[in-house]
Amino acid sequence: MSNTLTWYGHATLGLKTKDGYRLLIDPFFSGNPAATVKAEEVSADYILVTHGHGDHVGDTVAIANRTGATVISNFEITTWLSAQGVEKVHPQHLGGGFQHPFGYLKLTLALHGSALPDGSYGGNPAGLLLTTNDGKKIYFAGDTGLFGDMALIGEEGLDVAVLPIGDNFTMGPDDALRAVRLLRPQIVVPIHYGTWELIDQNPQTWAERVTAETGAKVVVLDINGQMTF
Repeated sequence: MSNTLTWYGHATLGLKTKDGYRLLIDPFFSGNPAATVKAEEVSADYILVTHGHGDHVGDTVAIANRTGATVISNFEITTWLSAQGVEKVHPQHLGGGFQHPFGYLKLTLALHGSALPDGSYGGNPAGLLLTTNDGKKIYFAGDTGLFGDMALIGEEGLDVAVLPIGDNFTMGPDDALRAVRLLRPQIVVPIHYGTWELIDQNPQTWAERVTAETGAKVVVLDINGQMTF
């Protein structure tokens, strides 16, 4: 059995670990024009939220209340979620790591905003650096621009990096390519593109550039597509 990563469209991902834990990252289903799966159809043991924007907090409250999942995010977001009725939360913050049952999770820097859907302060946006119990290292960059300290994250020895390429709100193709050079992952997966015309990109063209210029393997997932590692 392997770890299985599923892309539901936009920045919404599922990860089923080798030892059977089900994680959802930024579960934006309702109102997501790229999603073909409904929020009530997914399961989760843990929900990881990178920042407070509505297209990332998404259906967190409804899914957590239905499944009993624990939500992991920064302190401000978990406090806000608790006020919305979410019973199980685990707050962390940038640079801080914790050994969860599914693996060791550290919150990393991300260059973005984080206001919550009702305008509340959402703290600092974050990326997610996960070391699974079988030793795989996965970096979910979240919504971010390029920053030089990605080189430090790359020193971890990444198996998989999941990067936004849509431009306008996050890194575009050129900066995402530069990010791959800094991160040096074995595999890279592009996300956060094509949901709306404003962030439309050609992932295959980007994949060709990455392969030619860095040697990293690029896996371009279809909606609901999966990869194992």
